[in-house]
Amino acid sequence: MHNFQAQDHFADGAQYIAGRLTKGTSGRTHAVVDPATAEEVYSYELAGRDDVDAAVAAAAQAFPGWAGATPGERSDAMHRFAGVLADRAEEFAQAESLQCGKPIKLSREFDVPGTVDNAAFFASAARHLQGQAAGEYTGDHTSYVRREPIGVVGSIAPWNYPLQMAAWKVLPAIAAGNTIVLKPAELTPFTSLLFARAATEAGIPDGVVNIVSGAGRDAGEHLVGHPDVAMTSFTGSTGVGKRVAEIATATVKRLHLELGGKAPFVVFDDADLDAAVHGAVAGALINSGQDCTAATRAYVQRPLYDAFVQGVADLMESVRLGDPFDPSTDMGPLISHVHRDRVAGFVDRARSYARVVTGGEALTHPGAFYKPTLIADAAQDSEVVQSEIFGPVLVVLPFDSDDEGIRLANDTPYGLAASAWSRDVYRANRATREIKAGCVWVNDHIPILSEMPHGGYKASGYGKDMSTYSFEEYTQVKHVMFDNTAVVRKDWHRTIFGDR
Repeated sequence: MHNFQAQDHFADGAQYIAGRLTKGTSGRTHAVVDPATAEEVYSYELAGRDDVDAAVAAAAQAFPGWAGATPGERSDAMHRFAGVLADRAEEFAQAESLQCGKPIKLSREFDVPGTVDNAAFFASAARHLQGQAAGEYTGDHTSYVRREPIGVVGSIAPWNYPLQMAAWKVLPAIAAGNTIVLKPAELTPFTSLLFARAATEAGIPDGVVNIVSGAGRDAGEHLVGHPDVAMTSFTGSTGVGKRVAEIATATVKRLHLELGGKAPFVVFDDADLDAAVHGAVAGALINSGQDCTAATRAYVQRPLYDAFVQGVADLMESVRLGDPFDPSTDMGPLISHVHRDRVAGFVDRARSYARVVTGGEALTHPGAFYKPTLIADAAQDSEVVQSEIFGPVLVVLPFDSDDEGIRLANDTPYGLAASAWSRDVYRANRATREIKAGCVWVNDHIPILSEMPHGGYKASGYGKDMSTYSFEEYTQVKHVMFDNTAVVRKDWHRTIFGDR
């Protein structure tokens, strides 16, 4: 049984502005529902435009002091932040599993330690924001490059990984000297609020990290369009990302988008079949399939196709669904009954043109549970192959030649992640070169790490989370140039006035 009592933790409200919890002022309330039981676990006042204004004002007030701190001072504060997160690991895990329905073993062993590691990584990276070394490129001037923070960042995070997405947004932003206002999904505010409170407890100044818990069309759109917000970072669906881009463009903001995915899982005929089967089930079912990098389209070379389908079906049928707080549970519910019904709709429509090998039904349970599902024999242009389902559904298709397998892998609008399975280094290298995705794993699918960037191609967005590459999103690059000659009348002046 869980022991995280949200109503006690957030009795003062679900907005975190200038270092304290407050209540929203929109006049509307929202209930957080445990998706495993369908029971309400917290009710709060949603943020409105006034709350967004207050959070942005707090961030703007905190910006000069935080931006003016030395890299060492920011680094020290963020190392303390990582320590607070580590000390509170179980509290974070309980809160994440309660609001999302994640199995507690996933929260404890993936979401929380990954976030702690992110915090430690960016604490160290804060000391390494140098520009290019000085040089006399014209012969008469010394040039160098400065990296400077942008200002107030307005970020919007999704409901599938609330803690990790809060970290991915907040940590590189503040390591670079920015301040931030984060809007988590209204379904899942708990760990974002705990995260901001931990930052304050670690000594990060009030106003550097602020949280507004509100609806997208109210708080989210006002945050993106706010004239005092210099940059927007958004993670979510491609459709909503287009709307965010439209609003941000009106004020010429820096924009970072991490959007949808439909990751291919390409199995060549020399692959380790057992490894590929296990990788496919793990990659498809992580977080109940609610992962934009999840394996969703398995392309299997024809000699292995039948055995792969049977192996995946057998392994899927062994996956244990149930109480997220039972350590033996493998897979929890989907985020809501509305989303479960959306996933079920994809599968039910697919019955008319494909074969549902296993799964394809909801549990008779109050929670939003849906069985791991394998679909075979769908056409490449069918809905289940082309559209992001965002649930525990894997579609398997055969291919013959290597050319065909790579062509099919690239044949969707998305390009976030992919994997290739082969014992042949040349085959694998070709796949990593030719598959159009921001991450291509070889003989694995899903692992991420703080040192490496995460971000997509095509309709999966642009810009990078994690790694030092993320600083490209959160810093301004400034060229500084000094004249070294002390000559009053320079030779180039004659192109404007006078003679030599």
